[in-house]
Order: sequence, then C-alpha cells, then structure tokens
Amino acid sequence: MSLTDIMAIFGGLTAAFYLLKLTWSCCCGFREFFLSEYWRVDLREYGQWAVVTGATSGIGRAYASELARRGLDLVLIGRSDDKLQMAAKEIENEYGQKTRTIQVDFTEGCSTYPTIAKEIQGLEIGILVNNVGMTCTDNFAYFLEIPDAEQKITEIINCNMLSVSQMTRLVLPGMVDRGTGLIINISSEAGVRPQPLLTLYSATKIFVTYFSQCLHAEYKSKGITVQCVAPSMVSTNMTHNMPVNWLVKSAAAFAREAVNTVGHCSYTSGCLSHALQSAALTLLLPDWIRMSTCLIRKLRSHQDATKQESAHTERAAAKKQ
Repeated sequence: MSLTDIMAIFGGLTAAFYLLKLTWSCCCGFREFFLSEYWRVDLREYGQWAVVTGATSGIGRAYASELARRGLDLVLIGRSDDKLQMAAKEIENEYGQKTRTIQVDFTEGCSTYPTIAKEIQGLEIGILVNNVGMTCTDNFAYFLEIPDAEQKITEIINCNMLSVSQMTRLVLPGMVDRGTGLIINISSEAGVRPQPLLTLYSATKIFVTYFSQCLHAEYKSKGITVQCVAPSMVSTNMTHNMPVNWLVKSAAAFAREAVNTVGHCSYTSGCLSHALQSAALTLLLPDWIRMSTCLIRKLRSHQDATKQESAHTERAAAKKQ
C-alpha cells in the first residue's frame, strides 16, 4: 500500500469521524430545542417546591414565573424585600401557586445560609435554581481597574460561587433521600471560554459549569439531575435591558425555552439562538484570538470611543434643553 493510499484512508476516516460528530450534535440539538417543545418533563414529579435565588428580576424572576406556570410552589430568595413581596404577589395572583420569600444578601457570605436553612426546613424541595449573580463592572475592564477591588472581589465570589455550592448543600440531602431532584445552575457564555476584560466574572462562571458537570456525574445514579445553563445575551438589568432581537432574548422567552430542555440535556445554552451563537464564536473567535493583546486593545478602544460618543450626545441634549 502506497503512502498516498494510506493518507487517503486516514483522510476518509477523519472526514467520517467529523461527519458522525456533526450528525450526533444535530440530533442532540433537534431533541434539545425542537422536540423539547412537545416532549416536556412534568416538573411536579421532582417535588412540590422550587427554590429560586435572585428571583426579583431578570432570568431568576422569569424562571420563577415559568416554574409557577408549570405547577410548582415557589420559595423566592433575593436582597430586596419590597421586590420579593411584589414578585410573590404577582405569582400567586397569576398562577395560583403558594409562595414564600426569604430576604438575604448573598454577597455577605456564610452568615447568609443559616437563615435560609431555617426558612426552608420541612419543605419538599424538588427544584433549585441557582441564578443569583453579579458582575464586577458595567464595562470591559482590566482586573486592577475594578472599583473598590478588595470588597468587590469578595462579593462576587460570595455571590457567584459560594451561593451555588452552599445552596446545593442545603437542598441536596432531601433530594437524595427521596431519590429525585433537579438543580439548575445558571452559568454564562462568558464562562464557556476565557474572557479577558471580564476576568473575574468569567472565572466564577466556569466554576459554575465545572461544579454542575461534576455534581451531575456524582448524583445522576441517585435520581438527581444537575443542569448547567450558559446563556448568551438576555435583556436584563445586568445587560442594561438591551433591545430584544434575534440575538438577544427576553428573560421570559429565554426561561420558557430553557426550562423545556430539562430532561433532555445536562448542559445547554438555553435556547437555539444562543447555541448557534456559541458555536459561531467557537469557530470564528478561537482562544488564540480572544486572548490576544491586539483584540483586547481594540475592545478597549471601541469601548472608550462609545463612551465619548455617548457623553457628547448627552452634552448636546443638555444644551438643547
């Protein structure tokens, strides 16, 4: 057999491998984002109550409403008591489900969890949504440019990482005893690959992803499903309520599609649009480009130009008034 024949066989096998891989990915995607619309898991089988952290706005609020719409009672956890009471009232009025509220600040660390443990004691918690999260800054920034860095670093680790592991510690034993349960951890597209200028946020979100995947592997044999959801852009307060379009989902639309994926996958972008965006970013923006000094400088220069243009527009509007 000649070298040409060997190379041809090797090339054919490689092409067949990638074709099979692509076919499998398409089949999984079809099940995840199309069949799931009609083949839904009955979430009430996990238990009577769902606990949602960061439940007063954005994705957390949308998840709470979606779970209530599907027949679960809600424990809403957040920082603002007024917003918690408002969310609870709206859910009770619209869906007729029972609600409880717990006011805590997850940035405060370990002192938060005895209060939560006391409030949820005795409840049949079937679903936990670890949604609460925060960013360091509103814009792209170098690590040392984080305002009030000493305090902010601790707060974001407490909020984005400690909350996920500690809330899981509180509810998982009851799920294991019953032999069923669902934990949904909200990660981010910013945590799928390293994201300079969002360094701390990106690092905390990859923790959520790895924690979820490892936990699912450990406890799936005990009837527990741990799903990691890594959305791209969703119109929330964190993203300055960006206009909704084919790239940016509304929180309600995203939550509805993401909840549909439960039982069909343990890791998901949450919706088809975000899955396609993630695949495109992987192909068009590999890590060697993403991590390059050139791209980082361009992102910063574009951001600075946008800020100057916005400030100029504001000054012009003020003069007209």
